[in-house]
Amino acid sequence: MTIAIDRRQFLKASAAVGGGLALEFSLPVAAAPAKGLPPTEVNAWVVIHPDDRVVIRIARSEMGQGTLTALAQLVAEELDCDWMKVTTEFASPNEHIRRKRIWGSMSTGGSQGVRSSQDYVRKGGATAREMLVAAAAQQWKVPAAECKAEKGVITHGASKRRVRYGQMAAAAAKLEPPKDVKLRDPKDWKIAGKPLRRLDIPDKVVGKPVFGVDVDLPGMLHASIFQSPVFGGKVKNVDSAEAEKMRGVKKIVREADFVAVVADNWWRANQAVKALKVEWDEGANGKFSDETIMAMLREGLADPKLPEAKKVGDAAAAMAGAAKVIEAEYASPYLNHATMEPMTCTAWIKPDGFVEVWTSTQNAEASMAAAAETAGVPLEKVEVHKMMLGGGFGRRGAPQDFVKQGVLIAKQVPGVPVKMMWSREEDMRHGYYRPASLVRMKAGLDAQGNCVAFEAKIACPSILALLRPEAIQKGIDFSAVRTLNDMPYTIANQKVDYAMRNGHVPVGFWRAPGLQNAVYRECFIDELAQAAGKDPLEYRLAMLKPGDKNRLVLEAAAKHAGWGKPLPAGVFRGIAMSDGFGSFTAGVAEVSVNAAGELKIHRFVMAIDSGHVVNPDTCAAQAEGNAAYCIGMLYQANTVKNGRMVEGNFDTFQIPGMSEMPKVETVLVPTGGFWGGHGEPGALSFMPAVLNAVHAATGKRVRTLPLKPGELKKA
Repeated sequence: MTIAIDRRQFLKASAAVGGGLALEFSLPVAAAPAKGLPPTEVNAWVVIHPDDRVVIRIARSEMGQGTLTALAQLVAEELDCDWMKVTTEFASPNEHIRRKRIWGSMSTGGSQGVRSSQDYVRKGGATAREMLVAAAAQQWKVPAAECKAEKGVITHGASKRRVRYGQMAAAAAKLEPPKDVKLRDPKDWKIAGKPLRRLDIPDKVVGKPVFGVDVDLPGMLHASIFQSPVFGGKVKNVDSAEAEKMRGVKKIVREADFVAVVADNWWRANQAVKALKVEWDEGANGKFSDETIMAMLREGLADPKLPEAKKVGDAAAAMAGAAKVIEAEYASPYLNHATMEPMTCTAWIKPDGFVEVWTSTQNAEASMAAAAETAGVPLEKVEVHKMMLGGGFGRRGAPQDFVKQGVLIAKQVPGVPVKMMWSREEDMRHGYYRPASLVRMKAGLDAQGNCVAFEAKIACPSILALLRPEAIQKGIDFSAVRTLNDMPYTIANQKVDYAMRNGHVPVGFWRAPGLQNAVYRECFIDELAQAAGKDPLEYRLAMLKPGDKNRLVLEAAAKHAGWGKPLPAGVFRGIAMSDGFGSFTAGVAEVSVNAAGELKIHRFVMAIDSGHVVNPDTCAAQAEGNAAYCIGMLYQANTVKNGRMVEGNFDTFQIPGMSEMPKVETVLVPTGGFWGGHGEPGALSFMPAVLNAVHAATGKRVRTLPLKPGELKKA
């Protein structure tokens, strides 16, 4: 369907809608606080204004995934306040340290934002509610058990007395918090579990939130950076004569592995960076390329003495006695996180030695530690102001290189705030990339087509070896073998080996670490179903135990998608499932491939069991975001030549367009009893479902990404 609308009509309509949204959502919190009466911190999570506005403190980061709203819902549910009067603020990392980490983890990754903090944030809300009730009961001289709190008002049934939270906050804050509180049963939720409006969206619609790239301080200078094109390279010599003559340039900063220009605006700083003549010591890393990296991975698969990630039964013996043996090799490239907001850090080294940092971070404590170490000051002398994130996907978590660089540059210009921002080219060529990987799988089938043996060898760089070496156990990086060494399929004989082969390219956690293995496994399971002459859905169900949550979501996705029912001519289905990040997911994709070999994904159905659902709308949005992100994986690759990344911008690193987005239907089937995530699980089943549908459409198995032009064209 095509809608004809000219630019003038669009702008008029947009202005009208935007104004309406701004008015509607700003009204509930527009009341001004009473003069001379400041807000009261009832506890670390809840601050209440005299006019009953409630500010809920958020320790996690918000990068569009909805964690801020979900956590606020959980606190507000137990507090039992008026949701229309709720706002949020990020907890201060400096205060967090001084108060002995009172807000728990400040890291947001691994789909952990809600599921790993839900218990204590709910208790924060419940504790504040009980303190408010106790304060009212004391004032009325009645037992607290006779009082009830609801929607920001405390009532005493017998006397019909009522008091608002805003009137009791100051008294409540003076009371000793209860040592134990009872949390509400999710079946009784009134705020949590509901598709309430996102708290961050109205402001984002009108461009109000401040992201890291938006920070603007009085007297602020700007820095552009030039890092060694070859990973691990060092600065050998710098000729800055031309750059120093350029307008607005204030200082040239030279460090071991980068050079930066500080100027009065970023454009001038970046132009001056381009004028620098830098000689780099590339070391031995300048010789590496895609070919040498693939050779390294192949050598890993050939190693006869690899550490075992899993061993059940005797896979070799079962394979030898199998009626049919299926083998396949799958591979995928390095991938950049490609966040819309490039790496940015504003740092200010004050005359008294106190360090302030403004940055888009997934881990405020890690940013704080990086800033303190770089500046050479204790943690108590650092404050990190958390900004909204223009994308994270793992890039802004464990690696804090951008914060270290920002502070190093600011140290050269003490007393002045300096905003360091990477160019798009620097951002594309200096990431912590999703590891390239090569996996060889082998399965033995009996005469009935049942899988009796499974073997896998995984060769890839280790994220943990670089970022968390203490987490490696017996040579195994769990993030490199997940989904293959912990699959739910009931195969009696299994053996999974891991070849850790660390190249010079830095690797990091990339949305749904281990996602490649889910693609490999679920596409290979389809290959086994084909070899056995069985339906892919039925083949999977036969290997899942009754009551298995994987079975539940697989059946839910298949039912909703109409698996087995006729499709329009030229459209084909594929199915896949995978658990991960605390949740269980399954997906069905519907695709077509035209005569030119062009792929069109029409529809994706994802079923997910995350135990509990805090905001259904946000969960659906996460499924849609996963789909959009994964479409890019079909075409994207970061290639290495002469030790450096080739792709420098979105002209060579394809971002999906709106026309490529399929209809995404999310089926929520929470069974309770556990807490799973939503930020990453949806990615696990999308890609293999699409590639299995591609095989159904073309008869071709895609075992290596990215897709090449014409690869899907029928012979």
